[in-house]
Amino acid sequence: MTTAFDSQAFGRKIHELLLLQELDRAPRHGYQVVLEIEARSGGYFQFSHGTLYPILHRLEKEGLVSGRWSSPEQGRPRKEYALKEAGRTYLAELRAEWRELRERLESFLDDGERHHASVRTRTA
Repeated sequence: MTTAFDSQAFGRKIHELLLLQELDRAPRHGYQVVLEIEARSGGYFQFSHGTLYPILHRLEKEGLVSGRWSSPEQGRPRKEYALKEAGRTYLAELRAEWRELRERLESFLDDGERHHASVRTRTA
């Protein structure tokens, strides 16, 4: 990938990456997706209901996930989300973007550390 980094879309894409990655493991209802993400990340990644459901609804509208209402024997009906093939393709694209971002950021930070180390060596 050679496109420039879009900082405005960064937060949205991180949320999408986490949700789609979890749905790639198994279909789940929305709240269950969040619980799994929080558990797998040791609580590092968290979602609010105000963030989660608009993203899931948008992903469903875009054809990346499918939603199906169920009526469990106990409790209220819940919508279970599953990753569609288009969602798997998009997830692969997001993973590639994340790898490139990580590599470029690490390179940028490493160059900065080397620069500071050489300045300290010259001034010492």
